[in-house]
Amino acid sequence: MLSLEKKSRMGLRPLAAALTALTLAAGFTAAHAADDGLPKIPNKKPLKVGFAQTESNNPWRLAETKSFKEIAAKCGWQMVMTDANSSAAKQVSDIQSMIAQHVDLLVFPPREEKPLVPVVMQAKKAGIPVILVDRNIDQSMAKAGKDYITFIGSDFIDQGHRAADWLVKATNGKATIIELEGSTGASAANDRKKGFDEVIAKNPGMKIVASQSGDFARDKGRQVMETLLQAHPDVTAVYAHNDEMALGAIAAIKAAGKQPGKDIVLVTIDGTKGGLEAIKAGELGASVQSSPFFGPLACDVAQKYAKGETIPPWVKVSDRFYDKSNVDASMQYGY
Repeated sequence: MLSLEKKSRMGLRPLAAALTALTLAAGFTAAHAADDGLPKIPNKKPLKVGFAQTESNNPWRLAETKSFKEIAAKCGWQMVMTDANSSAAKQVSDIQSMIAQHVDLLVFPPREEKPLVPVVMQAKKAGIPVILVDRNIDQSMAKAGKDYITFIGSDFIDQGHRAADWLVKATNGKATIIELEGSTGASAANDRKKGFDEVIAKNPGMKIVASQSGDFARDKGRQVMETLLQAHPDVTAVYAHNDEMALGAIAAIKAAGKQPGKDIVLVTIDGTKGGLEAIKAGELGASVQSSPFFGPLACDVAQKYAKGETIPPWVKVSDRFYDKSNVDASMQYGY
């Protein structure tokens, strides 16, 4: 597997520094500025760059948006930023508005895999290059390296595998599990579920008795967990697709008179400050990091693409893993 140069955080606060490595993922055609049909990035400064955020209701999204704000001046970007307020339809509308404004580059996390495909194709037709970050679109409908430059993000299936592997070991292969899923239709939710469920299916002592969306939100996760606990009072483990839902689940577990971390073991994905603090308190078992610091990575990829360098279809982000063995030394990485 080839690799792109590992980048520093280019002036971001120390806790954001050196969290990711870029690697070449095989499977699709790499993007190159000379490819026929793939728009080029204009040779000018500042570049007008559209960033269409999905929502701003949790620490992960806030950290992601901040990373773009912090890198804009250093990268020579004039940012046009929107917030879809958890609506795929609004995100589509936001991006269509950016296309109408003739931005030079679009960078955004697709809230859902399928609804955002048409707007990616609209941008291509309008001659505006696109970089997708943190979530991808349906590859059967549009392909990286052909219809947009690349996807920068984690391996969500691997994140699910790692969470499940830890849970199997932590419970000695015996658990009754509730799964709190992320936003319906999001690539992160689909793949984190797929990865986790694949491992659990290979362990006969592990059983998922309920799986429901908490929409990546703390309060929704709490509400869903309260309902599922009533239906499945014998649950011994929870897998949440992100820290916010896990923290909501912890509140629901306490309200039910049970002890998180003892009566019910929890594992999650994100690596937020709140998640790390919950691990330190013994209430959360482990969290697979999913870095939100995409601003510097997107800047690096855009500059290389503009120079004519070949860009892999997937710029893969390497993620840390946190549990009680390393949480004290890892608090600096929370956000």
